[in-house]
Amino acid sequence: MADPTTVVVRTGVANLASVVAGLRRAGLEARITDRPADVASAERAVLPGVGSFGAAMQKLRAGRLVEPLVQRIGAGRPTLAVCLGLQLLGTGSAESPEVEGLGVFDVRAERYSGDVRVPQMGWNLVRPESGCAALEAGYAYFANSCRLSACPAGWRAAWSEHGGPFIAALERGAVLACQFHPELSGEWGEALLRRWAVCSSREATAC
Repeated sequence: MADPTTVVVRTGVANLASVVAGLRRAGLEARITDRPADVASAERAVLPGVGSFGAAMQKLRAGRLVEPLVQRIGAGRPTLAVCLGLQLLGTGSAESPEVEGLGVFDVRAERYSGDVRVPQMGWNLVRPESGCAALEAGYAYFANSCRLSACPAGWRAAWSEHGGPFIAALERGAVLACQFHPELSGEWGEALLRRWAVCSSREATAC
């Protein structure tokens, strides 16, 4: 399933090598880019992120990448967001209170409350709601200090528990956003990436 039109957005805060390697194991050949035209035209786009919300948004705005990302997600074009990438889709984050997110949906990332371990690092059970196409139950690898606690309107969610329920992933058609790292989640994560590849194919109609 080699596909040179799968691009990974260079956010400046991500371990891009592991994301590209994970996509390759799932049958997708991806290239890294920071060109707005590539993000706008690619058949599939991946928005990864490990690190600071504010730094990632600064990179996206400086690179004129906000508009093509928002437009393609709004149009339901195949897009995968990973870890911080999920949080960037919202309106903002407690990590960088003064920084606006992409605003794809009206939910803000908040810090974990109580005395739970932060960051959450390790494996956690993912439980999808009924009606999800790509998401299935299983264990995924997480590394996050903030989380979404509400499902945006028009999306289907998968949930995990860490100091209470939180959003593990969101799905809407060919758009998939994961708080966990599918590229680090073993066979289960690879299978998820393969299902997303099928759902995001121009020839696919089931998703």
